[in-house]
Amino acid sequence: MSSSFDKFQKRRLITSYFSVVVSVFLVLFMLGLLALFIVNSKKLSNDFKEGIAMSIYFKDEAKDTTLTKFGDSLKATVFAKSVEFVSKERAAKEHEKTLGENFTEFLGANPLQNSFDIHVKADYVVADSIVKIERKLRENKLIADINYDKQLVKMVDENVKKASKWILIISAFLTIIAVLLINSSLRLSIYANRFIIKTMQMVGATKSFIRKPFIWRSVKLGMIGAGIAVIALLGVLSYVNSVFPNIGIFEDTTSISLILFGVFGAGILITLLSTYFATQRFLNLRTDDLY
Repeated sequence: MSSSFDKFQKRRLITSYFSVVVSVFLVLFMLGLLALFIVNSKKLSNDFKEGIAMSIYFKDEAKDTTLTKFGDSLKATVFAKSVEFVSKERAAKEHEKTLGENFTEFLGANPLQNSFDIHVKADYVVADSIVKIERKLRENKLIADINYDKQLVKMVDENVKKASKWILIISAFLTIIAVLLINSSLRLSIYANRFIIKTMQMVGATKSFIRKPFIWRSVKLGMIGAGIAVIALLGVLSYVNSVFPNIGIFEDTTSISLILFGVFGAGILITLLSTYFATQRFLNLRTDDLY
């Protein structure tokens, strides 16, 4: 009889441990995916922003030395990610390829202007900053015109702000759910041992002595769940990288490493704190309240 009861208790204990590991894994896996999405969505957003070109056209009286000096000063600015000089002759050839005919022969002259194509850094591709850059550049009297897609800049700026706001809300919501789920699983695990806790307390064991094995066991379960979550996240990253190699998902190794270490650390921290407070609750209960 006692043997079958012991087996039942052992199965219940294994089930309890398994539920804790699964809870930790699922919750941390979802949080890790969200963190990786945030990092890579910012990278994609920045790549898209930096793909918007600003073209600066110069008047014909601008000499080669002036253009060279302007290009060098432009490369030295904090906002320029890349600067490319496009001569009027090169622009004419590109237009000829697009149109399929030599328009300069038809017109008798090349009406195009020397220009610079600038790709501005992502942090400056916002409505206010890019307008200030344009205003500053227009102070040069030899610049004929400056063109870029103002509507696209405005749209990207607004959408990124909206997306960031919702991502923060979802992150906070998932974090709260994560803590509650893991805490609930651990409390159930501690609840199954409430009589053992009270018995140890009655024979004179200190609270810290009673808590120690429960906390250590929960931390080990948290490490197992977090370790599985890290492995699963690496698997997802490898799969995404193989399907979409152009994203360069493994380029930002620092952010990925921080997220993976954060996931593992969160598994340890949450299980430690949850177990501490759960055991504290049962340690403070009266014997009659255990039933």
